[in-house]
Amino acid sequence: MTDRVTVDMWFDPICPWAWITSRWLLEVEKVRNVDVRYHVMSLSVLNEGRDVPEQYQKLMETGWGPVRVCIAVEQRYGLDAVRALYTALGTRIHLGRTTLGPELYAAALTDAGLDPALAEAAGSTEYDEALRASHEAGMRPVGTDVGTPVIHAPGPDGKPVAFFGPVVTPAPKGEAAGRLWDGVLLVAGTPGFFELKRSRDIDPIFD
Repeated sequence: MTDRVTVDMWFDPICPWAWITSRWLLEVEKVRNVDVRYHVMSLSVLNEGRDVPEQYQKLMETGWGPVRVCIAVEQRYGLDAVRALYTALGTRIHLGRTTLGPELYAAALTDAGLDPALAEAAGSTEYDEALRASHEAGMRPVGTDVGTPVIHAPGPDGKPVAFFGPVVTPAPKGEAAGRLWDGVLLVAGTPGFFELKRSRDIDPIFD
């Protein structure tokens, strides 16, 4: 049996597509020799200074809260706790349709067995330097014309690869998740390969 390898995914808790990809990666862990670590990127950081629609701009202003809370958790508890918090946040945001705010953050922290007082980080700039550093670490290999999810992984030849996506819905399960992983690694590890895309014609399916 081959050794297990570490795969790193960068997420923003408010992105439904990143949430689905993260659930797919949990399935991949079951059928391939990979262990997934979750890191924070920020759509609010990514879109700073960009001309975006007013409604999206309001979302970006609110979006600082959950990523700050995630960074506060990483600093106190480590990446395993970030993984647990992401599951708790995503379950409430995407499945429960809960409005972003201090009550959601405190409840998600409690769900993950973490200090609910860290919800106060949402309104503080104390964690912004670390947030920007985490964001930059994830985005540097893929550029700034993509969002989240971003994945870093060992390619088929063992050399590191980084890519945006996959954007898929619903999340494949079982061996179907493994086959998608195999294919994504194959194309991502091909020198000079940049894009494979088609128009989305359905909304996210959280199944």
